[in-house]
Amino acid sequence: MNCFLYNSSVGKKLVMSISGCALVLFILFHMSMNLTALFSAEAYNMICELLGANWYALVGTAGLAALVVVHFAYALILSINNYRARGKQRYAVETKEPGVSWASKNMLALGVIVLVGLLLHLSHFWAKMQLVELLGGHESEVGGQMIAATDGAALIAYTFSKWYNVVLYLIWFVALWFHLSHGVWSMFQTAGFANDTWYPRLKCLANIVSTLIFLGFAAVVVVFFIKAQCGCC
Repeated sequence: MNCFLYNSSVGKKLVMSISGCALVLFILFHMSMNLTALFSAEAYNMICELLGANWYALVGTAGLAALVVVHFAYALILSINNYRARGKQRYAVETKEPGVSWASKNMLALGVIVLVGLLLHLSHFWAKMQLVELLGGHESEVGGQMIAATDGAALIAYTFSKWYNVVLYLIWFVALWFHLSHGVWSMFQTAGFANDTWYPRLKCLANIVSTLIFLGFAAVVVVFFIKAQCGCC
């Protein structure tokens, strides 16, 4: 099984599909959690406290980190293998292939942007919340003030009061939309749903899922930015 998952193209794509599916489910959960901040800072902070330096949250964090590493590593390996397999053809003038989307041809580049955005996100939130608690602290310095490490609502409000953070996060979300719009249906295609009946349905599902994720995350960023400009928070 180990040889199959590493040595065959189908095995690598299967690992990509399984890890990608788990990450999409987490992203949907994270988006739903963030939307809570739009309606109740107290409820959002309660969730942040539950997902702090507790053993189950730490296990989940370690699992997510492993999924990201595996997903990106296999994507890199597949891209290198495909590049080598093309041989001299990679120097030929490219023509637009029918049915091949821009996202599908640039998944690695989109993945790199998503990964960079993730690192930015971790520096803004995880490093000032769960990591602080892991190191034995209870407060983080945000905008020259000390706030509780579980006060995620205050951290969101401060982070997205800065226009440059808003721009960077929106770019990240756009890259994530393109990545998911291809990745979600490709995941099902690897599982065998590749016939003419399922293809348009899965493409539609992929667009719906990626659009919901984009709108959910973007709404939080934009609303908190508008609130900051209006002095509402």
